[in-house]
Amino acid sequence: MKTFLRPLALLVFAFVFGCATAPEQATVSCGSGSGIDSSRIGVCSWSWQRDMKGVSEEMNKAGVKGVHLALGPFIAPDQRHGAAEGVEALAFVKAKVKSGEWKVMSTMVGMVGEDYSSLDAIRRTGGIVPDANWKANQRIVTAGARLTQELGCKLMSTHAGFLDEANPKAYATYVSRVKWMRDECRKYGVTLILESGQETAEDLAAFLPKVQGVYVNFDPANMILYNKGRPLEALKVLYPYIRQVHIKDARYTKQPGTWGEESPWGEGEVQAKAFIAELEKLGYRGNYVIEREGGEKRAVDIGSAVRKLEGK
Repeated sequence: MKTFLRPLALLVFAFVFGCATAPEQATVSCGSGSGIDSSRIGVCSWSWQRDMKGVSEEMNKAGVKGVHLALGPFIAPDQRHGAAEGVEALAFVKAKVKSGEWKVMSTMVGMVGEDYSSLDAIRRTGGIVPDANWKANQRIVTAGARLTQELGCKLMSTHAGFLDEANPKAYATYVSRVKWMRDECRKYGVTLILESGQETAEDLAAFLPKVQGVYVNFDPANMILYNKGRPLEALKVLYPYIRQVHIKDARYTKQPGTWGEESPWGEGEVQAKAFIAELEKLGYRGNYVIEREGGEKRAVDIGSAVRKLEGK
């Protein structure tokens, strides 16, 4: 074969045999070539603000099996991620998982006393930062990791709170607590993933080598909501650590010191299509999990996001 024909032959080979790749290994679906395989699409259980049976109904309507499951309703309920649900509800969830109707892509635990009323409030109260809540938060992490194992899941996410190196003593405590959470999760065969966005990509990338074995649940909208950088640029910095991606969009604030505004997927400043294309180009093979925490038509917005991800 002449040299100038080899690249073309290789491209044809890659296309023909690439479409035969197993679904779990494929990047995008063959055929239209524009959509993410449905097996990689999920939704955060708290997005609908319903109990577990209601979540099941909404998942069926949206046509998804994947879920990022909030464990708060079973171990530390709050109004943000779900009210308390008992043994019957947990049995319902386990039955859905056992039957194959649900695929728990990851679990999530929230921390005690988090106040999202303002940027200043969450900086003070978020994650593992407050000393007064650390013992209670340790209990949540242990219970969460154990339940994650019971559900046959390998990833558990949380917001650790703001990274702040201005106070060396406080920063050392922060590092120590993240290591403790990592090690506690490992006891149950679970990997800890930290939700991104409350810090710049550069700061997070500099921090993660200090807590080896901890990875990232990348939320592009959080970077915008907290005004911590550009998601597309951040991907190139954080990609080696990304184990899951949230599908959430937002617009930057026009008033410094205040929140940005969440928006439906594809209607904000994440640059949705370019964002997905960049991840796939980088070689991302993980899940895309839709999170919708704002708006009055969450179910509609989630359904729209599913269709956009599938290329419909």
